[in-house]
Amino acid sequence: MSEAKATQDTAADGADDGSAAGGTPGSARPRRRQARGEARIAQLLQAAASVFCTSGYTASSTNAIAREAGVSPGTLYQFFPNKEAIAVELGDQLLNRWRDTYGTAFSQSHIELPLDRMLDAILDPLIAFNCENPAFSVLMHGSEIPGRITEEHDTLHATMLTRVEAVLADYLPDAPADQVHRIADMTFMLFKAGLDLIMAHEGEERAAYTRELKTIMFRYLDPLVGDDAPHRTPQAP
Repeated sequence: MSEAKATQDTAADGADDGSAAGGTPGSARPRRRQARGEARIAQLLQAAASVFCTSGYTASSTNAIAREAGVSPGTLYQFFPNKEAIAVELGDQLLNRWRDTYGTAFSQSHIELPLDRMLDAILDPLIAFNCENPAFSVLMHGSEIPGRITEEHDTLHATMLTRVEAVLADYLPDAPADQVHRIADMTFMLFKAGLDLIMAHEGEERAAYTRELKTIMFRYLDPLVGDDAPHRTPQAP
């Protein structure tokens, strides 16, 4: 159970159970109160994501998060004891959503596509997730981030690299394992570097950098794949 959830449950235990207002135990009122608590946690996490992105994790404070959420610091402390607890809860949620995103992106059906279409199918959801959740990048990097988050991110990084290797192994069935590993490592680093540039821009510039990343990765991988694998020259957007 997450720290935020445990705090929420503790607060709920001390809340009105319905009998104080003439209700009976087991009535719907506690459920409504719990729903309000969950909504408040979501509100605080959304505010934290905004503050972390604007100020960075180290310079952020619980007072700034409470202010962004439009609540008092006392209200925030009913759900989270400190900034680290907020970061861990937000990090857990984002990591779970990231697992779902890359799980869908690396679908077996995508691996059967020609190279350019495979890159679209895999890269588009990964890029979209990071652009829609900039706090993910903030919380996954930096020396002051709670260790639990960075440890889970490192584990996830290794898992993703393994998935990239598996994809490339299908495209390069005759290549030695160590060569596939090097190509996967290089491909993953190209993605990370390109993603940093993509997220540093908005609108048409962001779209242009996305196209540049796909072009670079295609031109790197296409000669390695060989003429017998399903691939073709990328279509113009």
